[in-house]
Amino acid sequence: MKIILLGAPGAGKGTQAEVICAHLSIPTISTGNIIREALKSGTEMGKKAKSYMDAGQLVPDDVVIGIIQDRLAQDDCKNGFILDGFPRTIPQAEALDNMGIVIDKVIDIEVPDEKIVLRMSGRRVCEKCGASYHMLYKKPAVEGVCDKCAGALVQRKDDHPDTVKNRLKVYHDETEPLKAYYEKQGKLVVVEGQEEVADTTRLTLAALES
Repeated sequence: MKIILLGAPGAGKGTQAEVICAHLSIPTISTGNIIREALKSGTEMGKKAKSYMDAGQLVPDDVVIGIIQDRLAQDDCKNGFILDGFPRTIPQAEALDNMGIVIDKVIDIEVPDEKIVLRMSGRRVCEKCGASYHMLYKKPAVEGVCDKCAGALVQRKDDHPDTVKNRLKVYHDETEPLKAYYEKQGKLVVVEGQEEVADTTRLTLAALES
């Protein structure tokens, strides 16, 4: 089965990708990971991506698409795959169609923006050991202090409310139109993200069978 996972940053796509991966025994193709792999292995497309990244520029669509195409041609993708983080835009989705890759299902994990801001802005990370906490869901015993190593807990720049709101705006402007694109193709299934991860997982697995 060939699956695309959609959802705003912080909607919990990564966790659901892991569940589907285990359930169907197919690989998860995360754009960030495969770009890093291509850089490490020094593929032609990896070298192209590196030249843009070294110059502090975004990797353009044609290079990202080339890297995706190389990855999907590998043996472990023969029985299907999960795409997480690609496509991000309509042109990328069209490029995927033009490759002749037929997607079976697009699962959209929906979580309201205000909940995402609360989830992400509440995260804290230990400066010393990297342990993660949440000011609502996983509090440390002593506020601001890591339970494991007594290091200071900090908020990552990515988790600052203003940064989260900006990332959500980019998602709504650039990626959300994909919902209509795949709905027209009859491939979109919406899963309402729940408070408990296990409940979202149950709905995601049900969506695979629908």
